[in-house]
Amino acid sequence: MREIIVTKFYQKEKGLLIVISGPSGAGKGTVCKELLNNYDNLLVSISATTRDPRPGEVDGENYYFINKENFLDMIGNNQFLEYAKVYDNYYGTPSKQVLDLMDQGTDVILEIDIQGASQVRANYPEGIYIFVVPPSINELKKRITERGTENKTQMDKRLDCAYDEIRNANKYSYIVINDKVDIAAKQIAAIITAEKCRSVRLESKIEEIIGR
Repeated sequence: MREIIVTKFYQKEKGLLIVISGPSGAGKGTVCKELLNNYDNLLVSISATTRDPRPGEVDGENYYFINKENFLDMIGNNQFLEYAKVYDNYYGTPSKQVLDLMDQGTDVILEIDIQGASQVRANYPEGIYIFVVPPSINELKKRITERGTENKTQMDKRLDCAYDEIRNANKYSYIVINDKVDIAAKQIAAIITAEKCRSVRLESKIEEIIGR
């Protein structure tokens, strides 16, 4: 029986927006999967991208894989909560699915890069912003190398970008060091629990308790 790290608080409360960023190789995706297995009111938003699918990736599960022309049309129609161009490809978060889920009381994770997070923060400052980092640069290099999906030029480009991204970690409210996936996931779950208990998020519940 799976352990529920964080329980659902109030059905009628609006869901939280949880933005998780970090350099390539930090293990963001793995940590998010661990959270999904241990949290009963959380979904990870599916991003759209113009890049080609990697082996094993499924359209509509890992990403919405669309061509550049359709992506640019969606930008023009203001259909993204955020979007960015990363490593010569576009990535974006369709806004409707995220806002609908939050209105239903579901907490939604956006696993996005720092460019996208900056866009979201400008429009949604009340979100929870978490930066995931590896325990060391050597571990980061090891993780990227073990993927086996990039040539040396691409790998060097990712590492250069990783250095720049890590320098922006202090722009986030929380930093989680992903040395062990289960521990990193529990730390993020603890952050979510604490945020749900903030007085500013429970004003309507207090009014309900005192009968106003």
